Amino acid sequence: MIRAVIAIVALGTALLPVPIARERAEAPAYDAVWLWAGVRAQPALATAKRLYLLQGQIEATDPVRYAAQRAAIPRLGNREVWMVVRVETLAWSPAIYDQLLAALGRWRAAGNRVVGVQIDFDARTRHLEDYAAFLRGLRGRLPRDCRLGITGLLDWSANGDPKGLDALAGVIDEAVLQIYQGRHVIPGYQAYLAKLDRLKLPFRIGLLQGGEWQPPPGLEANPWFRGYVIFLRNPD
Repeated sequence: MIRAVIAIVALGTALLPVPIARERAEAPAYDAVWLWAGVRAQPALATAKRLYLLQGQIEATDPVRYAAQRAAIPRLGNREVWMVVRVETLAWSPAIYDQLLAALGRWRAAGNRVVGVQIDFDARTRHLEDYAAFLRGLRGRLPRDCRLGITGLLDWSANGDPKGLDALAGVIDEAVLQIYQGRHVIPGYQAYLAKLDRLKLPFRIGLLQGGEWQPPPGLEANPWFRGYVIFLRNPD
């Protein structure tokens, strides 16, 4: 569960800097999780209703290569599954698209309820229109019943070009904004989230398991907010 401890210290009229114990994002409190390669199974996986599973990686080699990241096809029953592809480059050959679609077909044929493909790409804030054009082409190749999602950078909400953000909104079904980088929560993430009202597309907030989390005021009331996804990690 999430533990919230708030310490308030007042001494007369003097205002002193006070250390505040932040909430921690713990997996049992959330029903959607990311599972990356190399992360060991844990109880949160048994109760999660929505799973984002890393399937492959598009590597920026010469030539560009599709590398599977999961040794076996998962068998997850009726739970909602998003097949995640980590992307280093958008310079895809026709063979790359074919490999992604083949993987999607195999996962579905194994009985998994794969509802969407999520692209995990660190698109630069000033190039969102170019990214949207790529995603539009990808969407045209996906089955009609397959949603398209992406991960997003915090900087998008603060500094993204409105035209680029609008272009994304017309193509994707959701963006998951990550408040962490690598294995660490981004310092000052609250300042970025304060500008979420600039986003006019369905979004979730990506949290780091065990990492700090303080929801910004008004988040739950935002009409575009769809919930959280927690990134599972191995215990230290």
